[in-house]
Amino acid sequence: MEKFIKEIPEIIMSNTTESEESTLSICANCGKGEEAGSDLKSCASCKMVKYCSKDCQEAHRPQHKQECKKRAAELYEENLFKDHPPTQECPICMVPLPVDGETNEVFKSCCGKIICIGCQIGFWETGKGKKFEEHLCAFCRKPEFRSDDELIKRLKVHMDKGNGDAITYFGAMYLKSMHGLPQDYEQAHKYFLQAGELGCASGYYNLAKLYESGLGVGEDNKKAKHYHEIAAMMGDVNARCCLGAHEVDDDSSTQAIRRAHKHLMLAARAGHTVSLDVTKKGFMLGHVTKDEYAQTLRCYQKSCDEMKSDERERVEPLFVEMRRRGII
Repeated sequence: MEKFIKEIPEIIMSNTTESEESTLSICANCGKGEEAGSDLKSCASCKMVKYCSKDCQEAHRPQHKQECKKRAAELYEENLFKDHPPTQECPICMVPLPVDGETNEVFKSCCGKIICIGCQIGFWETGKGKKFEEHLCAFCRKPEFRSDDELIKRLKVHMDKGNGDAITYFGAMYLKSMHGLPQDYEQAHKYFLQAGELGCASGYYNLAKLYESGLGVGEDNKKAKHYHEIAAMMGDVNARCCLGAHEVDDDSSTQAIRRAHKHLMLAARAGHTVSLDVTKKGFMLGHVTKDEYAQTLRCYQKSCDEMKSDERERVEPLFVEMRRRGII
């Protein structure tokens, strides 16, 4: 756990309150205070104490180690079970993107944006001075790529700029041997990890899936769970749903079942239908209370209403057919 906690982006672990910060005014080892002009820095793991130098931190480590590990684990748990942040919005209609998979959105290699199908297909239907077959992007108005080489060239432009979605897409191309690239699990792992480190939750989610299936990296459920946790804390609702299964994979205790349902309820409240279905079963089996299920149901409906769009519902059958034909 200590090893994994160190890998988590600093923004996830920074959960110290203002009251805690106000007490951290002296070096925990030598007692030198901020008023003396020293540049005190908090312990990166627990945020409970400060040090004026690396030497002081190393000297204080033996007596601080156990308390630090305990508090770091507590901070990790607090962040792990926080409500999900707001869902990413479509850059055109500004309506939150659906969380139930990728059937209602499309990644555009031209501008590097993820656009909902309502805006994209609705735009194609209008013509906008161009033929329907040209498939202009609804956001930047550029035509779709015409060759695999053009797609890869476009992606690399966005990848060089640190676009995590583009890097994840590129990794998926290696994973599934798409657009002229060979199937290479090591390359997929490389790009998924890079995307995650740049703040793309779906990068960590896909990385977890590699470890779950053992594709190119060796099956490792512990690492799969770890990367699913990071993805969930960064807002990936599908990763949150997967954590429900991870909790009870090797442990059928009451505590494990309870943790599993906490994950599932959080995912359901964000609008994830599968998680809601499992939460309902948990309620019927007595693992979820009546009040918890009622609250989850209300939040689920609210999230779904926020993600709903008449245009999205109207064009979804057309989108499914276009995918089937390989048009998009």
